[in-house]
Amino acid sequence: MNATEFLRPEGWLGQGSGPRYVQLRRRLEEGIETGILPPNSSLPPEREIADITELSRVTVRKAIHELVQNGLVEQRQGSGSFVREPLTRVEQSLSHLTSFTEDMLSRGMETTSKWLERGLFMPTAAEVAALGIAEGEQVARIYRLREAGGRPMALERAALPLDLLPNPIEVTTSLYEVLDRLGHRPVRAVQKISAVNLQAREADLLGVAEGDAGLSIERTSFLADGRVAELTRSLYRGDAYDFVAELRL
Repeated sequence: MNATEFLRPEGWLGQGSGPRYVQLRRRLEEGIETGILPPNSSLPPEREIADITELSRVTVRKAIHELVQNGLVEQRQGSGSFVREPLTRVEQSLSHLTSFTEDMLSRGMETTSKWLERGLFMPTAAEVAALGIAEGEQVARIYRLREAGGRPMALERAALPLDLLPNPIEVTTSLYEVLDRLGHRPVRAVQKISAVNLQAREADLLGVAEGDAGLSIERTSFLADGRVAELTRSLYRGDAYDFVAELRL
């Protein structure tokens, strides 16, 4: 059965079954669940769906908007609406200090990075305060798009004192692996987690829609002697991550 036949109103659209846009949304959800509308396939244009179902374009638009809100469909500017690839959510423990690379490798997922920034820079006021460096002293900074299993997962920006990471170009995969080799691996960290709506640039890099939910995590990491080693600010896809903490009495 193709999408046109599946969307014909006979058999699913009727009185007493709720608002019409809800009925259409449910029908489209059924098509996605059964594979009639497979991942990465495009939905028929709004006008075509309206013609097939004999519904108004306003009704069609409202049904598709709810699918977008629920993460089943994404709208690509100039291309239309597409069924999203189903995501396997990743659980990350908040009880252990590990790197993104270590987290993903433990799940059997290969990681890659797209570098957005890497080098020596003048620090921001927040970096000066967090790292305890002198004003005017440079910091090592890396900013990259983290990918796992071939899909974008997080944007990660880290700043460190120069004596801990003299050459940021050395970081090719895991930052913590390099710090471990240099004898500067952090042993504890404080993290602050906030819910955010992703801005256009961030959403584009993460492959989601502008305004989608994300998780902002600010991490301050410490060496064994108590010195601050790293200030990291990361943005995670809200549809791909669950952070889990174990609590004990």
